[in-house]
Amino acid sequence: MTTSIQAPNHKITVYVVSCWIFAAFGGLMFGYDIGISGGVSGMDDFLIKFFPNVYKRKLIAKENNYCKYDDQLLQLFTSSLYLSALVASFFASKACSALGRRPTIFMASIFFIAGAIISAASEYRWMLILGRILFGVGVGFGNETVPLFLTEVAPIQLRGAVNIMFQLFVTIGILIANLVNYGTSTMHPHGWRVSLGLAAVPAVLLLIGCFVITDTPASLIERGKDEQGKAALKKVRGVDDVEAEYKELVAACEQAKEIKHSFRNLMKGASIPPLVIAILIQIFQQFTGINAIMFYAPVLFQTMGFKSDGALLSSVITGLVNVGSTFVSIFAVDKVGRKKLLLQACCQMLISHLAIGIILTTSLRETGSLNKTLATVVVVFVCTFVMAFAWSWGPLGWLIPSETFPMETRTSGFAFAVSTNMLFTSVIAQAFLTMLCHMQAYIFFFFSGWIVLMGAFVVVLLPETKGVPIESMVDTVWKKHPVWKKCFKNE
Repeated sequence: MTTSIQAPNHKITVYVVSCWIFAAFGGLMFGYDIGISGGVSGMDDFLIKFFPNVYKRKLIAKENNYCKYDDQLLQLFTSSLYLSALVASFFASKACSALGRRPTIFMASIFFIAGAIISAASEYRWMLILGRILFGVGVGFGNETVPLFLTEVAPIQLRGAVNIMFQLFVTIGILIANLVNYGTSTMHPHGWRVSLGLAAVPAVLLLIGCFVITDTPASLIERGKDEQGKAALKKVRGVDDVEAEYKELVAACEQAKEIKHSFRNLMKGASIPPLVIAILIQIFQQFTGINAIMFYAPVLFQTMGFKSDGALLSSVITGLVNVGSTFVSIFAVDKVGRKKLLLQACCQMLISHLAIGIILTTSLRETGSLNKTLATVVVVFVCTFVMAFAWSWGPLGWLIPSETFPMETRTSGFAFAVSTNMLFTSVIAQAFLTMLCHMQAYIFFFFSGWIVLMGAFVVVLLPETKGVPIESMVDTVWKKHPVWKKCFKNE
């Protein structure tokens, strides 16, 4: 058993903060893509060029409100990215272990830039899908590596806040995408090209950051570069006295080297509890309904009766709420703890979904629209939902899996978390518009049922990990948990 280092020396330097910020640009890439696809999908010029059947249905005056955007190929435009990210995350896990965190982040930026170029230049549908696939590889590599990087360079007392910078930049990316879409919606006929091409900007910033940041001490020591690891630890802690924490890292890495097949060992002992938690928390994160709202916010608001510009403006409002509320998580997560934030958010999201579902069920018919007052009330409840998600299931869905795996299965375990997230994100992206068509407003009651299940999951299965060193997570958390301690009976 390693010695728990509860309060290692650290000093917040300009270099340390720059490492956090540059790495977090990986979140900006992901967020920009989440926000941009929904807005582009609602642009007439884009639909005319690639999805003319959807455009024709949109023009029919009495077309079913809930079904006018139901098109499997249009949904494939969004979901193809997440399917490729799912596959890429496993290759990213191998790269992360063999090459290090920084080179893997570098590759993420290159793939994303290539995706932006091809998407903006698309003349045919296959080019559009190819661009999305390259975007997906970039997202898979970035989402696998950036949260791990932030967790491994952060001091214990700030680990939650530093890791949540990834989600903060995701929300900023979504907001920027909504603003870009609002501006390019009037740039006929190539506004959609500008929206997709500008995705290269956060990727270029991440690429530049790769020449500034160091690789993580854990990654360097894990790959046998002990002296470089010690030097990196001094840089990210801002002090020279790092001997105690360095010895703990070396011990953890030595233990990890004894494991030859990290994916196979996910099915054994210490890795089972964090693996189950990582997979479930990613599934639940998607079934809150957040990506259904964020992907298709402009489409959703048009369904409720907003005009195209009003729909995009409403998306900007929810984007602002998303960013502002993520700051709440940054300041609260290491003080309040993970479980309280998740449970509070379940209550708030449940109320929001039920309210939206009731209003749409009673007031929005298949044709026509909501009156202005009710439409505004729906936007308010969408904002309260986004607010709750942004300080809980959004950031903690990435934080908790990144901090709970032991060193020997950390990259492979987190790959399962990322791939699960991408799988269920793609399922929601591919199915949401069809579900909206068939379930209509009852889709909000569908998500409400999942939120009740999520609350039970937090109460029964999720341990509190606030303030626990990641190297001593097994002994401090899992072996003492009333449910998960059963996994360690034979140890």
